[in-house]
Parts: sequence; C-alpha cells; structure tokens
Amino acid sequence: MRGFAKAFYLSPEWRRVREYVYQRDAGLCVRCGGLGEIVHHKTPLTPGNISDTAIALGESNLELLCRECHGRAHAHASALGEGLAFDESGNVVRLDECN
Repeated sequence: MRGFAKAFYLSPEWRRVREYVYQRDAGLCVRCGGLGEIVHHKTPLTPGNISDTAIALGESNLELLCRECHGRAHAHASALGEGLAFDESGNVVRLDECN
C-alpha cells in the first residue's frame, strides 16, 4: 500500500465499497473466474485523484481479481509507463481516458 493511500484503505467508506464489490462479483475474479481476493482500481489511485469518489469508490472503477490477475494488471500498467494503461479492448490509452 502506498503511503498516500493508507488512510483511505483503512476508511469505513472503502471497507463498505470493498465488501459490496465482493458481493457483486460473487467472490470470483472477473477476469479468470478464480477465487477473487483483491478489489482492484481499474484507474489507479494517485495523490491527485484519491479524493475523486468516482475513481476511489465508484463501482464502475472497481473489479474483484485473484492474486494472479491482479499481479498481471499491475505488471501491464508498470510496463507501459506512468499515466498509460490498457483499455478493455487491449488498446494503450492515457489513464485520464480510461473508464
């Protein structure tokens, strides 16, 4: 957990939304169908967007992933460079364009 996000991840709001996502996704990884363990932000949290509830707590930006798929999601984001990500179709886009 990155330092700027520690208080957020300990907040009651995050815990409530995290539980909701677990229930919504039936405890299964939305990418492979395995056991879901981590609620993942599709658009990563940054110091600049952590106060934006649509990004930090918005259900359309959250998905339940297994550890393997979560690791792949972060490996892809890291390999692309700061501010870039893959969209749902596999295209490279700027993070401010992802939704």
